[in-house]
Amino acid sequence: MALREIIIVPDPRLKQVSTPVEGGVTDDLRTLMDDMLETMYAAPGIGLAAVQVGVMKRVIVMDLAREGEPPAPRHFVNPEITWSSEETVPYEEGCLSIPDIYDEVHRPARVKVRYLNYAGETVEEEAEGLYAVCIQHEMDHLNGVLFIDHLSRLKRDRAVAKVKKGRSAKAA
Repeated sequence: MALREIIIVPDPRLKQVSTPVEGGVTDDLRTLMDDMLETMYAAPGIGLAAVQVGVMKRVIVMDLAREGEPPAPRHFVNPEITWSSEETVPYEEGCLSIPDIYDEVHRPARVKVRYLNYAGETVEEEAEGLYAVCIQHEMDHLNGVLFIDHLSRLKRDRAVAKVKKGRSAKAA
């Protein structure tokens, strides 16, 4: 496994739509997912889309285990939301590609998702709570959408400016 660099706003790759994985789950794809998990844990975070490490494929990794619990890594290849509840819930979100920025986003409370897992098997399940929020957040990445895109233009512009300012201060 290897740590990969997480790309940060305003990198234009974060606004691109990721392409579906062709040919199923291969050893090369498993290596990518292993690297993504290691990168996510090191950041630290709870979810990471391949686009965030510069790979434009529809791949997500996630681990929602709480501190003190054993790791519970999850792998999603070509995920798709097949149903969303009308009920929405607010959740304060952050993003590894938008460091130190957090804001409330309203998303469907429950979704049904279909994807290929690490073994290449098709899985269909319903998600709610943090799982539902996280899968929607990461799937947004696959579609070139950031959580700040759900905010007002003013909040979004301020967030990007703050990240840029923080990066140039670190570089100095």
